[in-house]
Amino acid sequence: MTSTLKKEDEKMYTTTLCFLLKKDKILLGMKKTGFGQGKYNGFGGKIKEGETVLQATVRELEEESGIQVEERQLEYAGKLDFIFPASPQLRHDVHIFLVHTWQGEPVETEEMKPQWFSQPDIPYDEMWQDDIYWLPTVLAGKTIEGTVIFAENNEDVAEVNFL
Repeated sequence: MTSTLKKEDEKMYTTTLCFLLKKDKILLGMKKTGFGQGKYNGFGGKIKEGETVLQATVRELEEESGIQVEERQLEYAGKLDFIFPASPQLRHDVHIFLVHTWQGEPVETEEMKPQWFSQPDIPYDEMWQDDIYWLPTVLAGKTIEGTVIFAENNEDVAEVNFL
């Protein structure tokens, strides 16, 4: 499927997404409020004015899970552009990171309820529908870059393109 984007659809904001890995387990958070509520996801969010991508990743991870990391502990895993043709204001690109070492233990916050999953038991049916297309690649240690275009309902995946 080829999509046609209008000029006003090309605006986007930048976000971060971070996954903690421990042996064969991954830490996901059940989103309790806001965008993505009711879905498991990694930890992250919008970059504040004056922040770098790395600074935002560190801040968001601590705010959402209580986990502290240093920028040098973030392993870059890729970048995806999420396009929502039915809701152009939702368009955002996300910088994805993995973390293998950190300080502290995950705690539930107002925004997220952390839970460890064995990688074979990742609850893809309770996550964003695009995650199944790219998260296994990231967990296999590969860096990704691409675009995900959502269907009119802002949930189903219409198209996935990797560079």
